[in-house]
Amino acid sequence: MMTIDVLGIDLAKNVFQLHGVDRKGNAIFKRRVMRDQLLSVLAGIEPCTVAIEACTGAFCWARQFEELGHNVKIVSPQYVKPFVRRQKNDGNDAEAICTAVRQPHIPLVPKKSVEQQDIQALHRARQRLVNHRTALVSQMRGLLLDRGIAFAKSITRVRRMIPEILARADSGLSTMARETIAELWDFFCDLERRIEHFDKKIEAVFKSSEPCQRVARIKGVGPKTATAIVAAVGDGSDFRNGRHMAAWLGLVPRQFSSGDKAVLMGISKRGSQHLRSLLVHGARAVVRTAPNKNDPISQWANQLRERRGFNRATVAIANKNARIIWAVLRTGDQYRAAA
Repeated sequence: MMTIDVLGIDLAKNVFQLHGVDRKGNAIFKRRVMRDQLLSVLAGIEPCTVAIEACTGAFCWARQFEELGHNVKIVSPQYVKPFVRRQKNDGNDAEAICTAVRQPHIPLVPKKSVEQQDIQALHRARQRLVNHRTALVSQMRGLLLDRGIAFAKSITRVRRMIPEILARADSGLSTMARETIAELWDFFCDLERRIEHFDKKIEAVFKSSEPCQRVARIKGVGPKTATAIVAAVGDGSDFRNGRHMAAWLGLVPRQFSSGDKAVLMGISKRGSQHLRSLLVHGARAVVRTAPNKNDPISQWANQLRERRGFNRATVAIANKNARIIWAVLRTGDQYRAAA
């Protein structure tokens, strides 16, 4: 019996398609199994490379496959799609996964531990509540504007203005409108309480994590950014260098080059939107406060802002911070700002 070298698995909820090849790439194993059979089937296969797509449940399955002695490689779906032959079905998808992971140039998705996934769950749950709060504020502003009451876009302004409007008898609101806004305001306060709960959880994770505290010493990086980055990349060993990680985060220009003509466009926006947003928000604060400071980073930010404008300077600072974060995580050293 020939030995399986790479086993591609098309993950799903209940039905899983397996496609195994030998060292020459010849298909020697094809099987369709149910969820409760998957681990027993893999336990009966000699240790090999198991290839799966990055999707819901991929990291959990990866840990279980590694416990059985297999070497697991996770590949992004965007790199699998070009290798799907003919029609799209589970069998062709599993074959494409197997083919993609055997290519030497295909980048792999960093694996995550249970602790990393726990921290990411905190951030995702908090972000969901923040999105709900933003939508709620927009709705309250719209309803009040329809009654001739306008105020600026700001969470701080909302916290001050809505109670004042509800307390005033001459606000121009009817009884029903006042009750509607009051219910929405009560919902807003509940969201605020829940967001604060997640903030405390994230702060506790930050205080208990030495790598997060090292990363947070970087200008423009706070507890939320530090915990989110460490949860996503671990010690940074999955990246060759800092530029590789910055590109993975989507903080480098897109290219549209041909021949001798190199055309650089806006940032590529690859990777996690949440991580990129955190880094850009932190960088924006650095650029905004730089005119009042004389340290080397602030001076560089000021010069860059004068040459290229506020937004480009912000992305440049975010890119630089991503590279510094990689170096801090990879070497284990403390961040030392330039004197």
